[in-house]
Amino acid sequence: PELLANMAESESLETVTEHERILQEIESTDTACVGPTLRSVYDDQPNAHKRFMEKLDARIRNHDREIEKMCNFHHQGFVDAITELLKVRADAEKLMGQVSDTNRRLQDAGREVTAQTEEVIRCRIQQRNMATTVEKLQLCIPGETPHLCKNLSVYYSALKTMEQLENIYIPRVSQYRFCQIMAETLPKLREEIKEISMSDLKDFLESIRKHSDKIGETAMRQVFYLRIFFIIIIIILKAFTWARKCFFNLVGFLFKVLTAQDLVDFSPVYRCLHIYTVLGDRETFENYYRKQRKKQARLVLQPQSNMHETVEGYRKYFNQIVGFFVVEDHILHATQGLVTRAFTDELWNMALSKIIAVLRTHSSYCSDPDLVLELKNLIVIFADTLQGYGFPVNRLFDLLFEVRDQYNETLLKKWALVFRDIFEQDNYSPIPVENEEEYKAVVSRFPFHDAEIEKVGINKIFISTEIDDMLRKSTNLLLTRTLSSCLQNLIKKPHIGLTELVQIIINTTHLEYACKYLEDFITNITNVSPETVHTTRLYGLSTFKDARHAAEGEIYTKLNQKIDEFIQLADYEWGMAESDGRASGYLMDLINFLRSTSQVFTHLPGKVAQTACMSACKHLATSLMQMLLDTELKQISMGAIQQFNLDVIQCELFASSEPVPGFQGDTLQLAFIDLRQLLDLFMVWDWSTYLADYGQPTSKYLRVNPSTALALLEKMKDTSKKNNIFSQFRKNDRDKQKLIETVVKQLRSLVNGMSQHS
Repeated sequence: PELLANMAESESLETVTEHERILQEIESTDTACVGPTLRSVYDDQPNAHKRFMEKLDARIRNHDREIEKMCNFHHQGFVDAITELLKVRADAEKLMGQVSDTNRRLQDAGREVTAQTEEVIRCRIQQRNMATTVEKLQLCIPGETPHLCKNLSVYYSALKTMEQLENIYIPRVSQYRFCQIMAETLPKLREEIKEISMSDLKDFLESIRKHSDKIGETAMRQVFYLRIFFIIIIIILKAFTWARKCFFNLVGFLFKVLTAQDLVDFSPVYRCLHIYTVLGDRETFENYYRKQRKKQARLVLQPQSNMHETVEGYRKYFNQIVGFFVVEDHILHATQGLVTRAFTDELWNMALSKIIAVLRTHSSYCSDPDLVLELKNLIVIFADTLQGYGFPVNRLFDLLFEVRDQYNETLLKKWALVFRDIFEQDNYSPIPVENEEEYKAVVSRFPFHDAEIEKVGINKIFISTEIDDMLRKSTNLLLTRTLSSCLQNLIKKPHIGLTELVQIIINTTHLEYACKYLEDFITNITNVSPETVHTTRLYGLSTFKDARHAAEGEIYTKLNQKIDEFIQLADYEWGMAESDGRASGYLMDLINFLRSTSQVFTHLPGKVAQTACMSACKHLATSLMQMLLDTELKQISMGAIQQFNLDVIQCELFASSEPVPGFQGDTLQLAFIDLRQLLDLFMVWDWSTYLADYGQPTSKYLRVNPSTALALLEKMKDTSKKNNIFSQFRKNDRDKQKLIETVVKQLRSLVNGMSQHS
C-alpha cells in the first residue's frame, strides 16, 4: 500500500506538473495552436481532464482574483481616463473634420500631381522620340548642325542653312512627318528674318537721324580746313617760314578727321538689302527705304522758329542737311541701286528750293550785320561741301548775292544809327583853339590813319579788281543812301536852328574835301589804283554837295519862317490919320535879328551868305507887299501908308548897310524896289506921271503893276468915303474924290487891256 501510495503520489505530482505546463502553454501560445495542447490532456489518463479542469478552474479563479485586485487598484485611474476620454470627444470630432478636409485636399492635389505626372510621362516620350529623330537625322546630316532659331540673329547663316535644308537634307528624310513640319515652318522663319532685319533698318534710320548733325559738322569742318589748307599753300609760295609749320600741322589734322563711315554703322542697310534680295523682295525694300528717307528729308529741312537769332541755329540747320546728303551719297556709291542718282537729284532739288526759301525768310529777320556775315560764310562752306559730293549748288551761289545785299542793308542800318548818334551828340559849334599849337594838334588828326589796318598787307594777295569795285560800290551806297539820308533828316529836324545849319554846311564842306583821303584809304586796302579803266568812282563829292545844298535851302526856309514870325507880330492901325514918325517895333526887332544872323553868315561861303541875305530881303519885301494887298484888309488911310513907308525905309537902310559883303552897288536894295515905287506913287500922288509913262522903259514907276495900284487905291477910296462924311460939301475933297475915281477908271482900263492882251 505504501508503494501504491508512493506511486499514486508520484503520479499525482507528474500530473500536476504536466497540467501546469499545459496551462503555461495555453497562456503563452496563440489561440490557433491550443488544439494540440488540449489534445495532450485527453491522451494521458482517463480522468486526467477532470483534474485538469479543476486545475484550470483554480487557475481561472486565481487570475480572476488577480484581475479583481488589479481592477480595484486601477479603478480610479480608469474612471479618470473615461472622464478625460469624454472630454476629448469634441476635439476628436473636430480633428476628424480636419482630417477629412485634409484628406479631400490631398486627393485633389493628388489628381493634379497625377495629371502632371502624365504630362511628364508624355514629355519623356516626346523627348525619347526627339532623341530618336536626332539619331535618324545624324544619319543624313554629317556633323553637328546648330539650332535654326539661334541662326535667326546671324541672317546670312540662317538663310544658307534653310536653303541647304530645303534643297539637300529634307528630301533625304522626307518620309518622316517632322520633315513636313520643317518644310512648312521655313517660310515663316524667312518672314521672321525679314521682320528682324527691317527692325534693324528702322533702328539704323533713327540712328542716322540723330547723327546727321555730327556727320554734317564733320564734313563741313573738313571743307573749312581744306580752304585754310589752300590759303596756306598760297602763303607758302611767299616763303613764310612760320606758314610751313602751320601747313604740316594742318595736313596731319586733316588725315585724322573722322568720316561718315567712322560715325555710322551702315551694316544694317547692307544686311537688310542682301536679305531682301535673296528673298526676292528687293523692290519692296527699295521703296520703303526711299519713302522713309523722303520723310526724314522733310523733317531735316524744317527749321526752328528762332533759327535767325544765333549763328548756331543756322550752323545746326546746315549740319543736319549736309549729314543727310552725305549719308545718301555714301549709300549711292556703296550699294547697287538702292538709291539712284535720279533719286538723290530729286531729293536735292526739293531740298534746295526749301533751303533757299528758309534762308530768305529767316535772313530777312536778321538785323545784326555780323550775324549776316557769319551766315554768308556758312552758306559758302555749306555749298562747297555739297558741291564736293557732286550736288549742283549754283542757286546757292546766286543766293549769296541776296545775302550780300541783305548784309549791305543791315550795315547801312547799323551805320545809320551810328551817324544819328554822332549827329545827336554834336553841338554844331566850331572847335575853339587859343593858339597855333592847339590848331596844329587838331589838324594833325586828319586825314585818318589806322596803323593796324596798314600792317595787314597779306590780305592784298586775295583782293581783285572785282572786290575793289564791290567795296567802292558799297562805300558809295553808304554815302549816297545812309549818310545822305541821315544828313537830310538832321537838316529837317525842328530843333536845328540857323547857327547849327551854318555849322553843318561848314562840316559838309570839309567832308567833301576829305573824300580824296577816303579814296586813298580804299586804294591802300585793295591795292587797285583809282586810275584803272573800270574802277568805280566815289560819289562822296555829290553826296556832300547835295547835303550842303539841302542845308542851304533849309537856311533859306528857316530864315523866311523866322521873318514870317516877326511879320505876324505886326499890328498896323490901317485907319490912322497920320504916322507916329518912327518905324514899327516889330520891324526894328526883325532888322536886328537879320543883322545878327548876317554875322553868322560870314562863316559861310560868299555866294551862300549873299543868297541867304537876298532871299531874306525878297521874302520880307514880298510879305510886306502881301500885307498891303491882303483881301481881308478893306480900307487903308494915308497915315497908314506913311507909317508903312517908314518901315520900308528901315528895310532899305538895312539893305544898303551891306550886311553881307560881296554885293555890288545897290543890288540888295533892289529887293524892295517894287514896294518903294508903289509907296512913292501914293506918297507923292503922282498919278499923271505914272499913267503918262506907263509901259515906257524909262518910267519912274516901272515896277508898279496896274492891278496892284488899283487894289491899293480902291482901299484908300473906301476910306475916303467913310471918313469924309461931309466931303461933298468941301470943294477940295470933291476934287480929290473925282481924281481918285478917274484914276481908278484908267487903272481898270489898263488892267483890262493887259488881260485881253494876255
